[in-house]
Amino acid sequence: MKSIEQIVIAAALGFLQRGESGWLCTVVKTFGASPRPLGSMLVMNIDATVFGSLSGGCIEDELLEKLRRGELANTKPEILEYGVSAEENERFGLPCGGRMHVLVEPLIVSSEFCKLLEQLDGAFESRKAIRRYVDLNTGRWNLEYVERCEPLTINDTSLVQDFGPRVRLLLIGANELARCISEIALAMDYRVIVCDPREDRREQWAVVGAELSALMPDEAVSEFADPYTAVITLTHDPRIDDMALMQALIEPLFYVGALGSVRTSAKRRERLKQLDISDEQIDRLYAPVGLPIGSKSAMEIALAIMAQLTQLRASGTSVIMSESAKV
Repeated sequence: MKSIEQIVIAAALGFLQRGESGWLCTVVKTFGASPRPLGSMLVMNIDATVFGSLSGGCIEDELLEKLRRGELANTKPEILEYGVSAEENERFGLPCGGRMHVLVEPLIVSSEFCKLLEQLDGAFESRKAIRRYVDLNTGRWNLEYVERCEPLTINDTSLVQDFGPRVRLLLIGANELARCISEIALAMDYRVIVCDPREDRREQWAVVGAELSALMPDEAVSEFADPYTAVITLTHDPRIDDMALMQALIEPLFYVGALGSVRTSAKRRERLKQLDISDEQIDRLYAPVGLPIGSKSAMEIALAIMAQLTQLRASGTSVIMSESAKV
């Protein structure tokens, strides 16, 4: 499954490859409440075919109307402001006090733009982070690969926008808690993979959109490990969970978590030490997993886990190992 940003970039590339000019539209500033976050994108072509979203639909309709009237940017980028009055808030479906700035960039049919879009699309496919620089006076782009993504920034002359791989969540154990986590994570645009070597558990799995893996836990971790992947063990069976954790704690993962009480987590750490996992590697483990919000039910625990992942991603914190922890 592709992220919405990858879908937009791939659609833009398709337009230009077919000889159709288009417009790339990006939310570059928000004030107050906003229906879509900073960096949200859509692309449209001359025939009013649209991919992506900026709002609940009203801003998209306004852009299409501008397209029909021939009022969209033709030669260089322009910024459109929405929600400057109470009337506009109501018209565009923005919350009271909400305002948005949308950058509209004309996409001209050219080999240069095609190559840039191909590079962007390739970065998504290879799960690499890439940064887009846009000169707002000329519309020219520059791209460079980066180690990590930073929030979008814009000033009077330039836009800097980072694109990263879709975050993956590898859950070890196909159980009720995995179902609850999967439902929340999928709604938050995670790619979810559920691994369980037990055939009877896989046969009972029924969450649409979550991928199912029959690999052994350590093999699944190796298969999907990268800095944009989180691994959480959920089975309560040390034979399964410890196998996954032994591999996860030596991989460059964004997050490694394990379900269990404080007492269970302490015993798990002792077992991992006996399995030659270093103290520094064990310190990367979030166990008990999730924020301490007093959660009891499966859905409450799932909420605590996803809240912790959200907190870490928002703060830019990760548990990716240092060089010494890899030894």
